[in-house]
Amino acid sequence: MLERIFRLKENGTTARTEVLAGITTFLTMAYITFVNPLILGDAGMDRGAVFVATCLASAIGTLLMALLANYPLALAPGMGLNAFFTYGVVKGMGQTWEVALGAVFISGVLFLLLTLTKVREWVVDAIPTSQKLAISAGIGLFLGIIALKNAGIVVDHPETLLTLGSLREPTALLAVFGFLLMIALDARRVPGAIIIAVLVTTFIGIAFGVSPFAGIVDTPPSLAPTFLALDIGGALDLGLIAVIFAFFFVDFFDNTGTLVGVAHRAGLIGPDGKIPRLQRAFLADSTAVMAGAALGTSTVTSYIESAAGVKAGGRTGLVGVVVAVLFLLALFLEPLARSVPAYATAPALLFVACIMARGLAEVDWEDVTEYAPAVVTAIAMPLTFSIANGIAFGFITYAAGKLLAGRFAEANPAVLFLGALFVVKFALL
Repeated sequence: MLERIFRLKENGTTARTEVLAGITTFLTMAYITFVNPLILGDAGMDRGAVFVATCLASAIGTLLMALLANYPLALAPGMGLNAFFTYGVVKGMGQTWEVALGAVFISGVLFLLLTLTKVREWVVDAIPTSQKLAISAGIGLFLGIIALKNAGIVVDHPETLLTLGSLREPTALLAVFGFLLMIALDARRVPGAIIIAVLVTTFIGIAFGVSPFAGIVDTPPSLAPTFLALDIGGALDLGLIAVIFAFFFVDFFDNTGTLVGVAHRAGLIGPDGKIPRLQRAFLADSTAVMAGAALGTSTVTSYIESAAGVKAGGRTGLVGVVVAVLFLLALFLEPLARSVPAYATAPALLFVACIMARGLAEVDWEDVTEYAPAVVTAIAMPLTFSIANGIAFGFITYAAGKLLAGRFAEANPAVLFLGALFVVKFALL
């Protein structure tokens, strides 16, 4: 049956290899079950329900990717998108978390519509490469400042906006320890470096009385507080168009980039340079976004940590089936997730931030009309505490820069249109 569904021999793998690869992938991304409830909990959501929604949405999305596209690609609520959900939309814009879930759902519908049409290719080609790289890096910087804030290393200041917190606080010291431990484990190629460091930091804090211990295993909490609580009508407000676009845009390109990267590492890209079963993969991702919003979590997207499973030999969707089963088993670890404090997850946020920030290195630093908009995009996200504002400023700068430099041929009509749309938004909304 496994051979018929996943074509193991054709892809040069075995069931044993796929299972081990699935375990490896799960260990590298299991930290999301601890981090996501903490971030969305700051938006006022029930953390127990978010934990269940995170596990279920991850299992559903990963299983869809495995069965529809036969890719060793795992999905879960995206880092950065969950921060935008809480700190950008709910806290920054004063929207309710129900409205934010509605915006996530609508972005999933848009993703699905683009998947079923040829518009998808048009959108992918229309966005400049430098902006794609800058958005990824900007989200990384956004995560970085949230991580430092959660650890108490960076605090607000009435004169300078930000300043250094007290490094004598146990929580700050434990956060620093956790981050350095992640670096050491990752450098030594230890699978699950992030989750190991989070758990070690948590148990050290518990041992020294810095935070309480809630247990390890128990029956899953109720999903009722978040299940089908999304407010789609509220999300259709004119002022939230940029928010919906931001959720859609980031997920669309994050998923595309992850899919390309993982498929390349797995040797799954055809001789013509195209990714086979691309539409099926996008169909799985867009459906997972809508399912996640209905369950009660922020945007579900493909995880670059899937590359760890590919490195371990994973080549088919059987990897995803294993990951999905492990996410379902993780439902019974909610007390452990509740025991993990913010100072233990802050290093994970900062570590992911470091990975994402490397996108700026690939920008063309010889062309000012490329690197200037990229820098504007990247720094605007953390400084305005908004991914949407960063995207908007970047598009406006890119369009204006190309036109003022007289390089009209490089000014893609779609970029000019979006740049003008963002100008109207800031002027009137």
